Amino acid sequence: MTTDNLAQQLTGGPMDADDDPLAYIPDDGPAEDDDKKGRGPSQAAQLVAIARKRYELFMSEDGRPYGVKTDGANIALPLRGKAGLRSQLARIYNDEHKGAVPSQGALSDAMTVLEGVAQDADPRVPHVRVARDGARIVVDLADADGRCVVIRPDGWERVARSPVLFRRSGAMKPLPAPVRDGDGLAKLQALLNTDEDGFRLLVAWLVATFIPDLPHPILTFRGEQGTGKSYSAKMVIGIVDPSGAPKRTAPRDVKSWATQAFNSWALCLDNVSIIPDWLSDALCRAVTGDGIVDRALYTDDDVVVLEFRRVLAMTTIDAGALAGDLAERLLTIELHTIPDRRRREEAELDAAYAEAHASILASLFDLLADVLAVLPDVQLAERPRMADFARVLAAVDKVKGWNTLDSYKATARDAVADVLDGEPFAQAVVALVDRAGADGITLTASELLERVPAPERLPKKWPKDPTRAGGQLKRLAPVLRSIGIEVDDSKRTPDAKRKRLYTLTALAERRYETASAASATDPGTVSDQGKQGGRWGVDASVRNPTGPDAADAAPDATNVAASGVLTLPDQGERQRADAADAADAGMQPLSGPNVGPCVQCRKPTIRYGQHGAPRCPDCRTTTP
Repeated sequence: MTTDNLAQQLTGGPMDADDDPLAYIPDDGPAEDDDKKGRGPSQAAQLVAIARKRYELFMSEDGRPYGVKTDGANIALPLRGKAGLRSQLARIYNDEHKGAVPSQGALSDAMTVLEGVAQDADPRVPHVRVARDGARIVVDLADADGRCVVIRPDGWERVARSPVLFRRSGAMKPLPAPVRDGDGLAKLQALLNTDEDGFRLLVAWLVATFIPDLPHPILTFRGEQGTGKSYSAKMVIGIVDPSGAPKRTAPRDVKSWATQAFNSWALCLDNVSIIPDWLSDALCRAVTGDGIVDRALYTDDDVVVLEFRRVLAMTTIDAGALAGDLAERLLTIELHTIPDRRRREEAELDAAYAEAHASILASLFDLLADVLAVLPDVQLAERPRMADFARVLAAVDKVKGWNTLDSYKATARDAVADVLDGEPFAQAVVALVDRAGADGITLTASELLERVPAPERLPKKWPKDPTRAGGQLKRLAPVLRSIGIEVDDSKRTPDAKRKRLYTLTALAERRYETASAASATDPGTVSDQGKQGGRWGVDASVRNPTGPDAADAAPDATNVAASGVLTLPDQGERQRADAADAADAGMQPLSGPNVGPCVQCRKPTIRYGQHGAPRCPDCRTTTP
């Protein structure tokens, strides 16, 4: 078949110069040959040229490529993704070429080249919603124009272009521009149903959420059904970082959690009842700063890192189900039941909140500016857990004359107590340490399981083997330390097995407080774990010898059980405490000077209390 016949079959007619069938075969040769053939640069080359002309390309510190407009909003666009640079380049190409659409292959080739360009630039850090800029704090309003609010120690202002680089995500919504319109904090208080202390603590927490370089405790709304926990959490998170999904269910795995946390500054987990250990650890790390490593998309040997420190909130009915290390990072706000006559429809609340949002932000920024002014001079006498946040509370107290720092410490103690109430194993360990006295106790995990009295029906959290017992004790260590019990697991047994040794010691303050609680308790029965009087109780032998009742600590330890029941050493009989024992529970000194010989054994007697009759410390006989 001749060439002319082939051309006629392909083109339907005689062949001429414009009907060359080879002209329809794509040219896979070098792009620079296009100019020689008169076609101009390829689509991929044009896309690269557009990007390099209009955008500054760089890599973030976690290895992600971004581009930011050279003459537009200071917003970092990822090279790939739905709202990334790829789609922006396709739109610009369409505008410049009278509706022409670049091919997917050209876009992919352009992205590959641009990623290489980005790797040659110095890395930068794109922030989410809030960023520090020297002494200033910048809050991204997340609108299309890239506006922001800059807060300084002497006030705040709205700015058309952010001085720091931000990035956006599909989970973010714009913040309203703050406007001074009355008392925004009073408007916020009208939308909540907590008491005055709880509201002030919430305001201080909100101020701290706009300070990005410190760990923030997890705001926890607690209350029974009908207290408005979910709506309060949605509203508070929306004040800081509005989102299409402000309330979220607990994630299924670490990867899904990291994706959510990476793309929002503040988020809330709603209706939390039980938190698995992995999520509890993930929440703790998100408060102090976390990084999740994952395999890069479409690769076998490359990884990406998701780094974040986030502001978190949750709603729950029972905080006692939480792990001990997580409980130490909570800031709990108790909500009261709303009477039916005061209950408002959600549409009414939404309208009131939307109207007040701009004013609430303005009042919070006013307070934040004042806090930034005094914060450098604030020093804490004691540094509790979350010390940076505690300094912010102290600064708020200095500005407003409030007492939020003490309220926060009280809520932290309550959270620890709730955790202990929900941990039977922890209760048994506390009782064991209290009975051990000033020297404490050192034992292996196996010995610990043998020494703590196990219930007949083991609770779900009770460790079933020494490995789990050691792990649970390690997890409970922060909670135990907060109530005055030190846990040290740095030593091992000297034998060949090299088992880990756990040393549990009650600090002097705890021994004194627990002994005082036991001394002030009405007579009663002592349980197997020594629980009595105070939260956990203690044997009388653990009384602090340097405390106010040091003079009678030795005889009391010998003759008096922790329940206040007396035991006569010569008869071994038990009898109820007499009137003089009841006087021990008062605030007067527990022992006085020697006042004369005992009428029975002729040994010196002691007057117990200011007005009590003299009594013998050995035979317990009262002298008239």
